[in-house]
Amino acid sequence: MPPMRDCCHQPDSSRTESIRRGRRLEYLTVVWNLLEAAWAIGAGLWAGSIALVGFGVDSLIETSSGVILLWRLRDGGRGEAREKTALRLVGWSFLALAAYVAYDAVHALVFREPPDESLPGIVLAALSLAVMPLLARAKRRVAAGLQSRAMHADSRQTDICAYLSAILLGGLGLNALLGWWWADPVAALVMAPIIFREGWAAVRGQAGCGCHGGADGC
Repeated sequence: MPPMRDCCHQPDSSRTESIRRGRRLEYLTVVWNLLEAAWAIGAGLWAGSIALVGFGVDSLIETSSGVILLWRLRDGGRGEAREKTALRLVGWSFLALAAYVAYDAVHALVFREPPDESLPGIVLAALSLAVMPLLARAKRRVAAGLQSRAMHADSRQTDICAYLSAILLGGLGLNALLGWWWADPVAALVMAPIIFREGWAAVRGQAGCGCHGGADGC
C-alpha cells in the first residue's frame, strides 16, 4: 500500500503558482482600494457622509493589508516569523478600522450631522459589493494552498469590505429615499464590533487556515 500523503503538503511548482496568484490578487487589492478610497473620501466629503468617508478610510486600511501581504509573499512566501508578523499587522489594521468607524459614527449621531444624497457613493458601494466577494474567495483559495493564516485574515478584511459596502448602500439608499439621516452613521456603527473581533483574533494569532475543507475551507 503506498504511503499516505500529507494533506498540507504542496509541491514546489504548485506553491510557486499559488504565490504568483497571491501577488496578483494583492496588487489588484492595492490598486482597487486606492481608487476606491479616492472616490469614497471625495464623494463623502462632498456629501457630508460619515459612512462614505469611513468606507474610504477602510479602503486605505485594506491597501495597507495588501502591502503587508506582498511583503509576506516575498522570498517564496516562507518563514513562520514573517507569517506571524504579517498576521499581527493585518490584525492591527482591523483594530484601527474599528476605532475609526466607531468614533466617526458616534460623532455623527451625537452632533446630528445629516449627510446629503450621494449618487456617486451609491454607485461605488454597488460596484464594491459586486467585486469584493469574488476577490475574497480567490484570496481564500490561495491562503488554503499556502496554509497562510495572514492571507486568510486578509481575505476576511476583504469580506468585511463587502459587508461595509452592503451596509453603506443600505444607509445611503435609506437617506436618499426616506430621509433617514441616522441610517448612515448607524450602518457604520453596526460593523465596528465585528471588525474589532476579527482584528483581535488576528493580533492574538487565532486566524486559522486549516488544510481541510477544500479551497474554500480556509
